[in-house]
Amino acid sequence: MRIAVVGSGALGLYYGALLQRAGNEVTFLLRRDYEAVSASGLTVRSINGDFKLDKVSAALRPEEIGETELVLVGLKTFANDSYQELIAPLVGDKTYILTLQNGLGNEELLAELFGSYRILGGVAFLCANRGEPGTVHHLGAGRIELGCFADAPESLLTEVAVMFRAAGVDCRQVRDLKSARWQKLVWNIPFNGLCTLLNAPVDRLLTNAATRSLVRDIMLEVIAAANAQGLQEPIPAEFAEKMLVFSDGMGPYRPSMLIDREEQRPLELDAIFARAVAAGAKSGVQLDKTSMLHSLLQFVSAEC
Repeated sequence: MRIAVVGSGALGLYYGALLQRAGNEVTFLLRRDYEAVSASGLTVRSINGDFKLDKVSAALRPEEIGETELVLVGLKTFANDSYQELIAPLVGDKTYILTLQNGLGNEELLAELFGSYRILGGVAFLCANRGEPGTVHHLGAGRIELGCFADAPESLLTEVAVMFRAAGVDCRQVRDLKSARWQKLVWNIPFNGLCTLLNAPVDRLLTNAATRSLVRDIMLEVIAAANAQGLQEPIPAEFAEKMLVFSDGMGPYRPSMLIDREEQRPLELDAIFARAVAAGAKSGVQLDKTSMLHSLLQFVSAEC
C-alpha cells in the first residue's frame, strides 16, 4: 500500500517504519528529521528488537508526495488547523485517511474537510519518544485499536488492520470507536496532566500514595463522563484499576505532554482536556478534577 505519514513524530516514525519494513511504500512528511533521514535512513530502538531502514522516502512538502492510498495522521492535535494544507495534496478519489491522534474531535474535523466516507480512526497505546534526528525509541506497548468513522467501509478497516498486523503491530478492530477514544482518555488525562504539572514521570506518581489515589479519582471521573456519551460498549469502573496496573509496568516513562512542556512546544489541551470537559458537561457530568487540570495546564502553556 502507498502510505503518506503526516506528523512524523515518535508515533508516525515508529509505525511508518514498521509498515515500510513489511513491504509497504511509505513516504514521511518531515521537518526536524528530514536531513538526517534523507542522508542516513531511520533507526528504531525498540524493546522488540532494533532495526534500521537505510533508504527512506522523505519530503518537506506534501506536494512532493502527491496522491496516496492511505494518509496516516500522527500530528499533535494543536496542529489540526494545518489539515487542509498538509493533507489535501495527498488526497485523490481512492485515498483514505487514518488518524491515530490523541483526544476527541479529530475524525469530525477531517470528515468536514475530506468527506466522512474516507475517514478511519485509531487509538494507539504506544510508549515512544524521539531521540536524536533520524532515531525513534520504542519503550513499550504499541497496540492499535481501529474503528470506522461514519460511513467508511468495514472492508477497508479490515484491510488496514491486516496490514498493521503483517507489520508486527497488535492491531484490533473495534465496534465502538468512541468508547476506544474515551478509554485512551482515561489514561491520557491524569498522566499527561499530572506528569506535566509536577514534572515527574509515571512511576513517581504511582509510588506516591497521594498522587496514585488522585490518578484513580481522575480516571473514575473520566469513566463517568464517557459512559454518559451513549457508548455502545460502556467502560466499567474496574478499568481504572486495570490502567493503574498497566502503568505500573511503564517505569520512569515521560508522557508526550511533559516532553512538549520541557521543549517549550504547545500542549494538546483542546483535544484531550477541553473537549472531554465539554462533552461531560453537555451530558450532565461535571469533570471537576479534569477541569482544574486543564486550567493549570493553560497557565503552564502560557509560560512556554
